[in-house]
Amino acid sequence: MSTPPPAREGASADAPGGAPGGTLDVAADAPPRPAPGVAAGGPQAIRPALLPATATGAVVRTGPAAPGRAWVALAALAGVGALGAIALPAARIDWQPALAAREPWRALTAAFVHWSGLHLAANLAGAALVGALGRAAGLPAAAALAWLAAWPLTQLLLLVEPGLARFGGLSGVLHAGVAVAGLWLACRARGRPRVVGAGLLAGLALKVVLEDPLGAPLRAGGGWDIAIAPLAHATGAVAGLACAAAALWLCRRPPAPPPQAQGPLR
Repeated sequence: MSTPPPAREGASADAPGGAPGGTLDVAADAPPRPAPGVAAGGPQAIRPALLPATATGAVVRTGPAAPGRAWVALAALAGVGALGAIALPAARIDWQPALAAREPWRALTAAFVHWSGLHLAANLAGAALVGALGRAAGLPAAAALAWLAAWPLTQLLLLVEPGLARFGGLSGVLHAGVAVAGLWLACRARGRPRVVGAGLLAGLALKVVLEDPLGAPLRAGGGWDIAIAPLAHATGAVAGLACAAAALWLCRRPPAPPPQAQGPLR
């Protein structure tokens, strides 16, 4: 009786599609084939193509700017601009409704004008506080853009009061920043930050109402060495709310796609 020859090392005794004793075309020590769509070295092999590495081999993570950075930069711009405007004649850059159409940049530069040292110091402190608020809340760049858009709108809305012939100061823009921060937290945050946002909006609304912005355009007293314009606080709040609402709508999260029905397993 004859016996079949022994199977050779690295070959199957019963190769698919062949007679007993047939050999495979793959060597015994060949590495396994990678799954489709995966590089031969596994996830580590494709990492350099996705993330840059330093000279020491450490992976450098790339991504958008840290939350709150753009907001703090805008608050710093407000403070630096206010300090720089000390050397400029106020009449060249303050808000004057008669010149709004011919010199529209005044809607931006008017925020840098201050009428006394106390006025400047108070608004510099306010800019620092609003900047710290945005940093602590982690407000995104979209919120900072909403605040920036509210900046000139704050002054443009003063056109509703023709009796306010001249205006300067950061207070209206700072009220706009508080409005943006409050609405953003109230709509996007969860838990305690949302409560903080709602509190900011309630406090801002109460302050504006108590100041009676539709009364006399300029008020003296209250510990200030200048006449203040409460209407600018109201226009800042309105501008901030409007721009924040627009930004929130533009940045709204898309609805989750419906679950797809799975076909029969093959």
